[in-house]
Amino acid sequence: MKIYNTTKGPFVEHEGNLYSFTESSFDVLINQSNLYDFLENSLAGKQPETSFEITDFLLAPIVSQEVWASGVTYLRSKNARMEESKDAGGGDFYDRVYSAERPEIFFKATAARTVGHKQNIRIRRDSKWNVPEPELTLFVNSNNEIAGYTIGNDVSSRDIEGENPLYLPQAKSYDKSAAIGPAILVLKEPLTKETQILLEIEREGKQIFTQSTRLSQMKRELPELVKYLTFECSFPFGCFLMTGTGIVPPDSFSLITGDTVHISIDNIGTLSNTVE
Repeated sequence: MKIYNTTKGPFVEHEGNLYSFTESSFDVLINQSNLYDFLENSLAGKQPETSFEITDFLLAPIVSQEVWASGVTYLRSKNARMEESKDAGGGDFYDRVYSAERPEIFFKATAARTVGHKQNIRIRRDSKWNVPEPELTLFVNSNNEIAGYTIGNDVSSRDIEGENPLYLPQAKSYDKSAAIGPAILVLKEPLTKETQILLEIEREGKQIFTQSTRLSQMKRELPELVKYLTFECSFPFGCFLMTGTGIVPPDSFSLITGDTVHISIDNIGTLSNTVE
C-alpha cells in the first residue's frame, strides 16, 4: 500500500485503486500504530475513487515531520568523502566512521525546506560542486518503529563539505536541498536487501549519468540507524530518515540549473526533480 499527501488530503493506493482518507489528517494517518493492519482494516469499508488523478494534486509526503540523514553507510560513499576531504586533513574521519559502532546521523531539513515529486530542488549559489544523493528513506513513527519507506534525494555540496568536515550543515541543509516522495510505501514485511536503487540524470533532454545499487551493499542495518537517531530524540509526529547513498557521480560531475534527477526504488516508484 502507498500513502499520498495531496492538496485534497491523504489518499491510499492499494491493488491499483485509490481511496480517500480525508477524514484524517496526514500526520495522524501515517503515525497510526500497526500502520499496515490499520490501513487494511480501514479499506474494508471504503469505496475507491473513480475519477481522481493523483499527480494533479500531489504534495511531498511530509507535514509536521523532520528529515534526518545517515552518512557513510556504503563503501562508495566512504571512499568519495575521504577523497574530497583529504586536502583539508579530514579524509581519515570518514574511514573511522565507516568502521565505528556509532553511525553518522545528522539533521537534514524541516518540512518547509523539503520538496516533493516534480517540484524543484536547488543547488547552493556559493558552491561549484553539487551532486544528488539517492537514498532509501524511512518513515519512523512516534514509537520509533519503521512504519514505511519513501525515496529521498539528499542534495549535497561536495566542495563545501570537502573544504572542512565541520561545514557539513552548510553543505547539506538549505532551502530545497531535500526531496522525498512520491509516496510512503507501507508493507507487512520489511523491504528485502535485493531492493534496487537507480539514479538517472538528464541534461538538455539527454541522459548524462545512470547507476544503480542495492540495499545489500549497505554496511549498516536499518534498525541500527533508527536506534541511534531516536536514542535521545523524540518525534511526536514521526520523522524521516535518509539512509545514505551508494551512488556517487564522478568527481568531474556537478549539477547545473535545468538538470533533472530521477531516483527509482523497487516497489516505491520514481522521484523526479529539476534543478532550479
